[in-house]
Amino acid sequence: MTSEAVGEAILPEGVPRFVVHSLRQSAHRYAVVVPVINEGVRIERQLMAMEKLPFPIDIVIADGGSDDGSVDPDKLARFRQVRAVLIKADSGRLSAQLRMAYAWCLQNGYAGIVTVDGNGKDGVAAIADFFAKLDAGYDLVQGSRYVAGGVSENIPLDRYVAGRCIHAPLISLASRRFWYTDTTNGFRAYSRNLLLDGRVAPFRARFDRYQLLFYLSIRAPRLGFRVCEIPVERRYPANTATPTKISGLRGRLSMLQELFDVAIGKYNPERHRRVVAQDVVQGTR
Repeated sequence: MTSEAVGEAILPEGVPRFVVHSLRQSAHRYAVVVPVINEGVRIERQLMAMEKLPFPIDIVIADGGSDDGSVDPDKLARFRQVRAVLIKADSGRLSAQLRMAYAWCLQNGYAGIVTVDGNGKDGVAAIADFFAKLDAGYDLVQGSRYVAGGVSENIPLDRYVAGRCIHAPLISLASRRFWYTDTTNGFRAYSRNLLLDGRVAPFRARFDRYQLLFYLSIRAPRLGFRVCEIPVERRYPANTATPTKISGLRGRLSMLQELFDVAIGKYNPERHRRVVAQDVVQGTR
């Protein structure tokens, strides 16, 4: 295992500071990014399930500041599929973790990225289906519990209603070109071309909470990128607390405000800079 500090001087503008623990060489043309924060045994169980997949994957752990020891690089090195552990050393929440991980993956030459939560709720066998859609030329592949073949178990009623009646319809209407069924699902994939397009510009620091997920779902179809949904499985634990980083009325109202701001275009780039793509790949400002 090798560790290398990644300093601000070699990062493109908008990417948070982070430390890279590189565990092994790449084995696949696509990366599987797993954002985590204090997932405890859940991330270990998920990695064990991913180890059993009958195809090679490069897992990139994107840590947002865990202090429970669950992302100790020496501990994760025993999983042969874990390519690297990235530890954020800057401000921001999920969107910051994703900007960090996506920039690193692009700089390391990956042709596309699959993102799956690290709390063990998702059926990871679907990763192969995301790879297939990226191979077929799709730029945004959204996992859905609600299309034919999808599975949803034990989802809390409030989450179901918010996702189906508010979130997905609003993002679909704002996208103008694609009707989504499951936009709150973090199991999705992006092409390299989408993430490096200057009209998208996803590495801006203003994506600091959950806005980036909403923004990409809207921006991709509006710009004419190829978008699709595929069936996935998501199972919430029965008779126990729901694993989540969003809690309380205040947190949910804040997310709703972010959703409306993205939908009305507040996060669209003020100007289209093609140089953004070169900045991210080369790691220069």
